[in-house]
Amino acid sequence: MPELPEVETVVRGLRATVVGDTIEDVWLSGRKQPLKSKPREIVDVLTGAGITAVRRMGKHIVIDLALSEQPTPVKSPKRKSQITNHQSQVGTFIVHLGMTGRLLVVSPNEPIPKHTHFNARLKSGRELRFVDPRMFGKLAVHCDEFETVGTEPLDIGFDQFAGLFRGRKTPIKSALLNQKLLRGIGNIYADESLARAGIRPRRRAATLTRADLERLYRSMQQVLNEAIAAGGSSVSDYVDSAGEPGFFQFQHRVYGREDEPCLTCKTPIKRVVIGGRSSHYCPKCQK
Repeated sequence: MPELPEVETVVRGLRATVVGDTIEDVWLSGRKQPLKSKPREIVDVLTGAGITAVRRMGKHIVIDLALSEQPTPVKSPKRKSQITNHQSQVGTFIVHLGMTGRLLVVSPNEPIPKHTHFNARLKSGRELRFVDPRMFGKLAVHCDEFETVGTEPLDIGFDQFAGLFRGRKTPIKSALLNQKLLRGIGNIYADESLARAGIRPRRRAATLTRADLERLYRSMQQVLNEAIAAGGSSVSDYVDSAGEPGFFQFQHRVYGREDEPCLTCKTPIKRVVIGGRSSHYCPKCQK
């Protein structure tokens, strides 16, 4: 599943190419699985809307819109109430890539690939397409402020970061994956952050000392920033908004390297399952 660096890479690509453009019309495949909003709502909100900004919240791509006219009332994915008399002329298009989703900006001459579920024709002549073979990704629109849980790992300060794990008896790997604490970190970057910090993934979060947490905080920030600079990790289907793969997978120290030698001490990397998720670590370097 694309994690924070992959989603941030897609967001930066979209920001450079579609901000200031206008959505002229929208096509949907008819498959219900990728849609978190009703098809009619997606078409009504997006058609004629100007794209004013693109940003990331956790693993969500948030596309801010200037609506062409008063939109049809839309229910927010994060709220139970429906907006029936909304006066704002702004909206948002929310995309979650799921496991195999791709949000691409392409020429209209590009063949439409199989598993395309959304195609928006832009005023510039380009098209914005959502392709998702496994259909775990989600598309939604709404007119109120999009909300999600957790704190951004690249924005959090150390004291707040350390406080997240105080008294938690869960393994530190599970705590890092808890999106209610830190949003956007997944399996790859939890493993890589713990490896650089020298901390085993099974360690109970509450047992980490201040020195442990300081190392983990620095490692997390370094890993995420380096991965963004490398365009993310393409270990499966991930590509950026231009269809290009990332390269951070070539810098992985433990993730996906079971039985391969540790890059520091040559001890074979081990793989264990924690909370149903694979975890990779060096049994010598990580304590």
